[in-house]
Amino acid sequence: MENAPAFGLNRWDWTSTEAFVTDIELGEELGWDYALIPWNPLSRRDPWMELAVAAGRTSRIKLGLLLDNPVLHHPAVSASSIATLDEISGGRALLTLGVGDTAVRWLGLRPARVAELEEATVLARRLLAEEAVDVGAVRPAALLHARPVPVWIAAGGPKTVEMAGRVADGVFLRVGRHPENLRTAIARVHAGAREAGRDPDEIGIGLIFHTVMSDDPGEIRATARSMAAGYYEYSPALFEIPGLPWDGPSVGELKQQVYPDFHHAPDLVESGNLVSFLSEETADSFALFGSADDIAGQLRAAIEAVGRVDIVVPHPVPMPVPGAPIARSVPPALAGADYKAWFASEVMPRL
Repeated sequence: MENAPAFGLNRWDWTSTEAFVTDIELGEELGWDYALIPWNPLSRRDPWMELAVAAGRTSRIKLGLLLDNPVLHHPAVSASSIATLDEISGGRALLTLGVGDTAVRWLGLRPARVAELEEATVLARRLLAEEAVDVGAVRPAALLHARPVPVWIAAGGPKTVEMAGRVADGVFLRVGRHPENLRTAIARVHAGAREAGRDPDEIGIGLIFHTVMSDDPGEIRATARSMAAGYYEYSPALFEIPGLPWDGPSVGELKQQVYPDFHHAPDLVESGNLVSFLSEETADSFALFGSADDIAGQLRAAIEAVGRVDIVVPHPVPMPVPGAPIARSVPPALAGADYKAWFASEVMPRL
């Protein structure tokens, strides 16, 4: 398609730093544009150290966190780290901030509020732009090794999406693929930009999609329902906007049987069966699935609904086993291929 988006992946081999970096080297060879880390200090090694090693062994692929948060890192710390990575990589760094969610909840902490995320984003961007910022200290704060790194926000809720349009360089929309949710989200990004006197076309747009890695109809349907329930869990507005029903027990009641949440449950078929009351339309609205042609078509429809997309991040679900072949039928030429090789070979060329 004309003006095809860049593609980023945040599912790599986490078994060791060497395995992670080797996997990113392969991702670069396969044509992936971004190597991203979904940081959680309890389940991932230090992302800045690993990305620094990856920067020294790659030349093209862009590197960054998807995502960092102002609860576990002061924005000045995030800005300093991403500027260092940008220097090491020769200008290939991207910083994405969010409220924290799983990484924060696992430590018994409260995710950042929208206003806190906004304040952190503004401060990080100003420091990276070499501005001196009054932070209430003896003298204004300035980042002496500042570099012009883009600062994006990952957002799903309406208030966060609109705020991202006001203050961020770009926004990763986590709203599923229902056209009403996509159109509403992009309208809110543009509204936020206009409110701040910014040109909406200057705000980068990314789309994050859970991509079901199975070609078994029953597994696809159950996993897609679990993804839909995960979106409802964090932002019921994503059901309200397109008029999708939730005709079952409260999500709070169901969460007593799911840990840590519907997006990260160890058995997504089991968690999906807990919400079997969700309609096919609802399940279809929050995930990519099917053949390579099906997924490419779903992506084209989503991009058309938004109008312009700079980056697509297709999360594979369930989480791929490092080094294991993709759990689906593949062409003979891809026998033994993992998720990133399959997607790069079969889906990306179709766009």
